[in-house]
Amino acid sequence: MGVIKAVCTSDIKGIQKTEQAVIELRPNWGIEGDAHAAPWHRQVSLLPYEQIEAFKNRGAEVGHGAFGENIIVEGFDLKSLPIGTRFVCNDVVLELTQIGKQCHAHCAIYHQMGDCIMPREGVFCKVIAGGTIAPGDLIEIA
Repeated sequence: MGVIKAVCTSDIKGIQKTEQAVIELRPNWGIEGDAHAAPWHRQVSLLPYEQIEAFKNRGAEVGHGAFGENIIVEGFDLKSLPIGTRFVCNDVVLELTQIGKQCHAHCAIYHQMGDCIMPREGVFCKVIAGGTIAPGDLIEIA
């Protein structure tokens, strides 16, 4: 069992996301109002809270959404889970579609710290069943 620590969106790709009180997810689309929402395999990005905290302990000053992540989850080593893993949070069902990503243009965090965790720690999902997610909600592997 995991816990949602933060939910974040942006209406433009390639920038830091802004923390929200709640997000609305639509099946085969993603998060309402987020630039990555579309009928493709990377509708929602997840990043482990523990890795963000470890990165901050190395001297980085980063807030929620700084890596472009939509959902920060505590309790899972996301990158170790197999493709096809399903997460359930309230009525929402997410299916893991990609682990990590190639970073073509280094972000501001990379230029500040010489590293960015999203390419190796972040995972991507598509929305199977919609609903709402907010910080404090429990999330589990189905």
